[in-house]
Amino acid sequence: MFAIKAEIHDPHASTFAFEAQKTMYAGKRIAAGDTVFLFASENEGGRGLVARGVVVSARAVAKKPGVVRQTPRVSILVRGDAIAKRRLGRNELKRFSDWNDGRPETELNFKFYRQATNKIVGISAQAAAFLRTFF
Repeated sequence: MFAIKAEIHDPHASTFAFEAQKTMYAGKRIAAGDTVFLFASENEGGRGLVARGVVVSARAVAKKPGVVRQTPRVSILVRGDAIAKRRLGRNELKRFSDWNDGRPETELNFKFYRQATNKIVGISAQAAAFLRTFF
């Protein structure tokens, strides 16, 4: 399972295209058929978790020649299949900061908000089960 935090203007769109997205925490392994939870980035005026979808296509973006250290990037196309019914964003997750407590809320806070850049991340089965309760 995966989650992405990115600029999302219309959470009700039927498809979402994300070009050259940064990946962390095994996010580079995202592939067609995977479920992905979509977070509208608060950095761009979003409100956090907005939708869930299925990856229609995924392709790795080639690294730039001559640059030694690069974060892997992926472009994905997602077909939306559900809209979040409850709010979950930075404000709701910031109190979960005991990085070793094993809670899904803490995992999401760590992966998305400890370093606030937009990104695709791999998430645990526990975090995915937690996110499913928002739909």
